[in-house]
Amino acid sequence: MTRPIPRISTRGYYDLSNGKTLKKNPYYFYPKQDFEKLVGKKELTIMIHGLRNDNAGAVAKAQIARNKLRRLGYKHPVIGYSYDSNTTGAHLITHAKHALAVGQLIAKKNARNLGTFIEEFKSISPKTKIRLMGHSLGSQVILSTVERLAKNNQNTGIIESTHFFGASITSDVPSSKKYGKMLQKVIRSKIVNYFSPTDEVLFWADKANFVAGPLGLNGATGKTISKYFEKQVKPENHRFASYAAVLKSFP
Repeated sequence: MTRPIPRISTRGYYDLSNGKTLKKNPYYFYPKQDFEKLVGKKELTIMIHGLRNDNAGAVAKAQIARNKLRRLGYKHPVIGYSYDSNTTGAHLITHAKHALAVGQLIAKKNARNLGTFIEEFKSISPKTKIRLMGHSLGSQVILSTVERLAKNNQNTGIIESTHFFGASITSDVPSSKKYGKMLQKVIRSKIVNYFSPTDEVLFWADKANFVAGPLGLNGATGKTISKYFEKQVKPENHRFASYAAVLKSFP
């Protein structure tokens, strides 16, 4: 039997139809015993999936990330972050806009959950570097987490790096006065954005005005912060597996 990939989870914490908060506790870790094994590690990477992923989908994305990073020579732990992104009606065109809006709300609310994990873990394992990988809506989870962490000066450089794949946040984020300063403060080494002008999902979202100028479609606009880097890639489609397939190095 294959050993389950460790993950931080907030499944069932938010209403899939409207984003309402259902549970106040910050997160749970599964398998619980694996959490202790992470303490004292040199570094770890957390994979954060996008919209329309149930728990099995979240596990699959983390597995894809771990397998790819292993092939690239990355030997440190890779774990998943599983949240309520399989919002009601996300698979239907007629309900897509509402489902995305609910997904974005839940992603933003998960800043409290992921931010708490990062703070609590760093308090017991301060030398462990934490890297974040976010696909599609996962980029919003990361951005909102950075925004939350930035409120505390003790969180300066608390995240080692972030890697965005097909990011659904807007293209002005790395150059904006609001978010640029926060990213520069909270992320110690670098922010890397893998974007694709051929990404069909982001192209559709932009054209339908669901997401105004996705960062993952044409890259950043304006003068970006010094820690920001971007790479144009050509994945087969919007799926994380396709972005992972064209990843050449990490971190």
